[in-house]
Amino acid sequence: MSSVPSTEMKPLNVALLTVSDTRGPEQDTSGQFLEDSIVDAGHLLVARRILPDDVYLIRALMANWIADSEIHVVIITGGTGFLERDSTPEAVMPLMDKAIDGFGEEFRRLSAAEIGSSTIQSRAFGGMANNTVVFCLPGSTGACRTGWNGILLSQLDSRHTPCNFSGLVLRKPEKPTNRLDEVIGQRSKR
Repeated sequence: MSSVPSTEMKPLNVALLTVSDTRGPEQDTSGQFLEDSIVDAGHLLVARRILPDDVYLIRALMANWIADSEIHVVIITGGTGFLERDSTPEAVMPLMDKAIDGFGEEFRRLSAAEIGSSTIQSRAFGGMANNTVVFCLPGSTGACRTGWNGILLSQLDSRHTPCNFSGLVLRKPEKPTNRLDEVIGQRSKR
């Protein structure tokens, strides 16, 4: 089991990314649903971004969020389908230390009750990197609702039994990410 439950709710710091070539803040109903749900559950939304479906932009942002000692959870919505530009799994999976296979399996099981066999076209997945838990959901608001209400709400709650992800991510070591340029070097100036 992943962690020992607590008797008190321990808020987690959550970063939220919407991957879309067409949505801006006004059209991002999936991201807004997730933001509202994160805050309503008692967690802290510490970052929210919208990026185009570009492997390298997604990977760069994710690498920074995973390295950030203050971010415990990353939730991504969008880019998990099979269209040519859908590249969230390709961008994020190489950064993961461990896969959370059960997340994608459970998401598709829950989703099948709503959309039937179309759920097989979802490449929703989860993983862990640097004691940061990462969950990637489809871009529809309905899919985000299914993933949040059916899985994430309980698995991010420190009181959920018999296990949850809270205890694992709260052990994230303090690292000086604000010194990133100093530690790995700056681009040479030519």
